[in-house]
Amino acid sequence: MSLTLPVIVLLIGLIVLVWSADRFVDGAAATAYYAGMPTLLIGMVVIGFGTSAPEMVVSAISAGQGNPGLALGNAYGSNISNIALILGVTALISPITVKSGVLRKELPVLFGATLLAAGLLFDLHLSRMDAWILLAVFAVIIGWWIWIGLSARHDSLEADIDVTLEVDPMPLKKAIFWLVIGMLLLVASSRALVWGAVEIAHAFGVGDLIIGLTIVAIGTSLPELASSIAAARKGEHDLALGNVIGSNLFNTLAVVGIAGSIQPLSVGAEVLYRDCLL
Repeated sequence: MSLTLPVIVLLIGLIVLVWSADRFVDGAAATAYYAGMPTLLIGMVVIGFGTSAPEMVVSAISAGQGNPGLALGNAYGSNISNIALILGVTALISPITVKSGVLRKELPVLFGATLLAAGLLFDLHLSRMDAWILLAVFAVIIGWWIWIGLSARHDSLEADIDVTLEVDPMPLKKAIFWLVIGMLLLVASSRALVWGAVEIAHAFGVGDLIIGLTIVAIGTSLPELASSIAAARKGEHDLALGNVIGSNLFNTLAVVGIAGSIQPLSVGAEVLYRDCLL
């Protein structure tokens, strides 16, 4: 089979995936705003989840189609991309100042989540029970962070989102339209991306895992790259670093958990000892 069609489908899938994720986030944030959701929650939940939507949908579809390598490769490859690519580019734009609170709170949580995932994958199999454990831990952590966020009196992220939504509010009908269309395009483009990636992998005789760790992972990390660059330009170091930590936590617990809950996954030893712990 010629590689022309798979390459074209993969590239179009990536472009539409990133574009539709942006539209979905805009629509979801505006809809939540009209529904009366606090702006801080919009930033932490709606926008935070929205930037990781590509990884979630791609890995879920990959697992459902019986491609565990692509599902896990996308999740852990995105983590590597977040640390090496996104933090690197962000630091080049504006040196990142890391506050002691990040070292005492967020990073230990991410480290603990990584160890938990590695422990569940130690037998080289992710059962549905393992996946549910990851999702339950993720829900607890997110609930804890939301509680801490709502307890804070001042938050620059809340102010930025509040100003953006109030100065240029999207009409409610338009917000709902992009919320629905964005999600539909996310699913459709993810299916196209997965199909193209699998066909290319088979044509070159490489595993789905390698394609997931490279092309797919970098492509699905583009929303995080864009938001981190924007934060760096504004001097919002906490937001840029928090975006990476939050995305890695989402990938490690939620993306892998959702994929495993759809279809139990058998993995190679390299996923545990190289990709997960890296």
